[in-house]
Amino acid sequence: MSQIQLDTLDIKILQQLAANARKPYLKIAEECDVSGAAIHQRIAKLTSMNVIKGSELLIDPSSVGYETCAYIGFFLKDPSQFNHVVEELKKIPEVVECHFTTGQYDMFIKLYARNNDHLLHIIHEKLQHLGLSRTESLISFKEVFKRQIPISNNKD
Repeated sequence: MSQIQLDTLDIKILQQLAANARKPYLKIAEECDVSGAAIHQRIAKLTSMNVIKGSELLIDPSSVGYETCAYIGFFLKDPSQFNHVVEELKKIPEVVECHFTTGQYDMFIKLYARNNDHLLHIIHEKLQHLGLSRTESLISFKEVFKRQIPISNNKD
């Protein structure tokens, strides 16, 4: 995929939204020294080009009862079943990310479970029937930080 050409205003808008996705458009316009309509149009353009892929409300998983965060690498019995496995994973609400990867795993997922017993249930009852030869699980004790990618004019 080729990189989309963004101008200085696009970069300023993205930097502000990355820092605070709920920042009012008029405040962004003020800080960029342009009209609110210009910001509206630019954000619509960035969204239509898939530079901006929506916004989300982040919920602390432990505050709603999900104490265990796990990353699981999959080894598929039949790698031609990627698409089928992805469609089945979409039906499991605890799975929040799915990646095709290089290296030792065919696929890698992130999921949240209420506790370790719930994680075991998900692995045995929801994942094993997907045609996996085996899995490797890593449990995260605590997310130390999470951030947006850096937005800059630099090509480096």
